[in-house]
Amino acid sequence: MIDVEPVYSSCGCNRTPHCVDWSSSGIICYGACHAVAIYQPEGYSDGHGAVVHTCVKHKDRVNCVKWIQNSNLETSDERFVSGSVDKTAIVWKKDGDYEYKAVAVLDFHSGPITTVNGIEVSNQNVTYIVTGSTDSQLAIWRDSGTNDFAPLQIINFGTGFVLDLSMVCLPNTDIPLMACGCDDHKIHLYSLQDDQKLHQFYKKVISLQGHEDWVRAVDFCIEDSGDVMLASAGQDYLIRIWRLSRRQTGDDDVIKSVQQLSIDEEIKMRENTITFMYKGKKHMFAVTLESVLSGHENWIYSIRWQFPLLMEKGNHQPLRLLSASMDKTMIIWRPDLESGVWIEQVRVGEVGGNTLGLYGGMFAPDGKSIFAHGYQGAFHQWLYDEPSNLWKPVVTGGGHFDEVEDLDWDTDGQFVLTVSKDQTTRLHAPTTCNQGKEIWYEIARPQVHGYDLQCVTMINRYKFASGADEKVVRVFEAPRNFIENFCTLCSEDLKTELQKEEAHNLPEGASVPALGLSNKAVFGAETISVDKELQPHPNDQYPEVYFSPMTLTEPPTEEQLLQNTLWPETQKLYRHGYEIFSLACDPSGKILASACKAAKTEFAGIILWDSSNWTQLCTLSSHTLTVTQMVFSHCGSFLLSVSRDRTWAVYHKRTPNQPQSDPLFTKLIGTDKKSAVHSRIIWSCAWSSDDKYFFTASRDKKVIVWQNPGLIKDTTASLHPVDSVSLSESVTAIDVSSHLLPENRHLLAAGLDNGRICLYMWTQTLDSSSGWVLIADLDQGISHHLTVKRIRFSPHLKDNSIHQFASCSSDHSVKVYRLDQKKLEKEYFSEFV
Repeated sequence: MIDVEPVYSSCGCNRTPHCVDWSSSGIICYGACHAVAIYQPEGYSDGHGAVVHTCVKHKDRVNCVKWIQNSNLETSDERFVSGSVDKTAIVWKKDGDYEYKAVAVLDFHSGPITTVNGIEVSNQNVTYIVTGSTDSQLAIWRDSGTNDFAPLQIINFGTGFVLDLSMVCLPNTDIPLMACGCDDHKIHLYSLQDDQKLHQFYKKVISLQGHEDWVRAVDFCIEDSGDVMLASAGQDYLIRIWRLSRRQTGDDDVIKSVQQLSIDEEIKMRENTITFMYKGKKHMFAVTLESVLSGHENWIYSIRWQFPLLMEKGNHQPLRLLSASMDKTMIIWRPDLESGVWIEQVRVGEVGGNTLGLYGGMFAPDGKSIFAHGYQGAFHQWLYDEPSNLWKPVVTGGGHFDEVEDLDWDTDGQFVLTVSKDQTTRLHAPTTCNQGKEIWYEIARPQVHGYDLQCVTMINRYKFASGADEKVVRVFEAPRNFIENFCTLCSEDLKTELQKEEAHNLPEGASVPALGLSNKAVFGAETISVDKELQPHPNDQYPEVYFSPMTLTEPPTEEQLLQNTLWPETQKLYRHGYEIFSLACDPSGKILASACKAAKTEFAGIILWDSSNWTQLCTLSSHTLTVTQMVFSHCGSFLLSVSRDRTWAVYHKRTPNQPQSDPLFTKLIGTDKKSAVHSRIIWSCAWSSDDKYFFTASRDKKVIVWQNPGLIKDTTASLHPVDSVSLSESVTAIDVSSHLLPENRHLLAAGLDNGRICLYMWTQTLDSSSGWVLIADLDQGISHHLTVKRIRFSPHLKDNSIHQFASCSSDHSVKVYRLDQKKLEKEYFSEFV
């Protein structure tokens, strides 16, 4: 087997609260479809915003993740717990630099798990994990150091739900305290207690009232004085801060206290006391309402403390609190040093008109960075800049937040374009702005659509066509501002690139009008009108969605991607009767082929378009159901199509000797119901690098090799397979490198229905021996964990020896890999050793 190097992984965060957590060692874990991604954030521990590992075991969407903290509320990167729609929670333990393995599966609930938390009582070597579910139950699990978690207790909330959990060990004790934010507008506190026989159990000690809607977030911390602080927030737009102070059990003054803590004329709370027994000893704490904070204008989904314990020694700054809301902002709160009144210190966010708010936010371990995830699966990060005393947005990772349906490389093989059911088209490229080192980022979002996108194809380096769940093919062309920034970020020569594109005719950028679906070009000559009252400029009316040129020296932030990286739409193509499903362009960029979903023969035709004037050239008929993929040969003379009807067809281009009145392409030969070899849907196809063969891949778990009928005298001979290989799962995507290996071997990548990717070498053999050699089998931790939708090799070798290929999947991810041909030759070809 040969090593395949993963160089880029892009995937958005699941759109649920409590789906991201940051350990004190600087590593972030987040839910990514059915998996948990281990992410190294930008600017922390020399990270550059990259996913470094994927933990795969859940069978459905991951709803929540949490690093397991110790008694001092510090979280290492050793263990975390995840909860899923599959009704299980999994405990993960570090098993390498960034790799984690599942050490326990907690299976009890009858509904999806929506919140988890865990705490390790260090001096007892005991870990407690709590899981909350839509089945209205809390399950408490206990482990004594062997990762053999056993259920300790079940707490039933009747018809209610626990929306968030937080745990803390009471100071100077080993007693865990648990706070549950619930839909009954209350925070229920539970402490670990024991009876006379020392049987341990959690018992409710108090219910804190005051919120007027669901309590969405709770978080504990310990103040320097030893008091326990609890913050709660919810759908009433308010944050409440509670203080728990230890009292002596014989203090009658406390028990009879009638002290009033005035917040304002309407909000008053009497000091309450809680008492409980643990290991034969009575404990008492006073609970008071410290403050009520108002500043958000929508539901608050997240509240997090920054712990003084993690600050530099000798730094006596007060506690800080971070809240994240659906009003698109995060606020840092702190008490005023003189008055002690909690005030708003910093507000960040308001990221434009294309988002729907934030689901969560947290501090970096050093408190100098804050991190948020939003409704559209995106990450937002701000870094504190000491010279300017400002919080500035920085580059983050992230990616699509729904199934990625298709991808294509640009014609020069440098960047990758992807389309997704999240209704966006994204451009991923290797930037060189980080000290010359190549690091992949999303650098543009050329299309933000109103329909789920299904397919994409590059026409030339700076022009592409996309198809969606509409009957229209849309064509886009890069604006001047993108080309300038692309050259800066990726070390391309600007003058050369602009000459290719005749830059004097290019628009500066693009914007989407209100209630529109088309990206309209914005030219540099457009200026703001003098009389704004009579003829307001769009930039004045809709500043959050209108284009503003920008000069980038580093990859764009999420805010910049949302607002300033659209490409103008240059053409719409109408002729199809149903949703567009597949696209292909010939190597010269002159002919575009399109096909739509079809349940009848009359709609299953392939339409060919002239890309110079966008007129229809002809319609090719062969299939009876949806054409799933089309590929032009490398020479451009043949078009191959495969279909849901289990057949393939090859079309031949008109030769110069034929009359110009003949159709540009005509069907050469194809299989039908009688001659079909595949027994299930054919999902994918590809040409060999020399165009002598083509490959088809099907749900029947087979990849079959066929001769090109246009290069043999007896075309009917092409109906008989040359060779085939059977795989363990349905084959949903294949591609063949355009560069031939020694001994006339072809390099093929196959993506499977379970997410795995297999790499093969194939050559035709003269005897009955198999021509297939499996050279790599990428497991789900490296590849994908759901159906691979598309695999594409870069059309050019990098550094004359590196094969690059990209894949996308139903698991929302896009990945790029490298394979060194020199290592391959040393491994498999003796004459190169």
